[in-house]
Amino acid sequence: MAFGNEPIGDDDSPPMAEINMTPLVDVMLVLLIVFMITIPVMQHAVKVDLPQASSQRNDVKPESINLSIGANGQVFWNSSPIDLNTLSIYAQTAAKKSPQPEVQLKADKNVRYESVAQVLSTAKRSGLTKIGFVTEPN
Repeated sequence: MAFGNEPIGDDDSPPMAEINMTPLVDVMLVLLIVFMITIPVMQHAVKVDLPQASSQRNDVKPESINLSIGANGQVFWNSSPIDLNTLSIYAQTAAKKSPQPEVQLKADKNVRYESVAQVLSTAKRSGLTKIGFVTEPN
């Protein structure tokens, strides 16, 4: 195969060891110009002054209701003595709050189990779901 001005039958010349870089440089320059034109168009954005906001959640902590049962079976709602009917009314009112308050039940160690069961049953029927028992550490 003959290239350029070489005579057709002359095989005595050594093969060409140089690479013609001109087409490669031309392609690279065309690509550079294309990127220089398209990049600013792609990053065109409207400047907006955005408001600042805190990323911390404002957790509303539920109130706590201290429900106590004395040794004689007397029920106390936040240190106020009440009966089971009044407990039912107070518990229904508390169950409608959002978030629902946590009930902390404190019972005397000498109270009858029946009294504790009645208070728990009344609270549960009224719609209270967050009920916990409070004990004293040894």
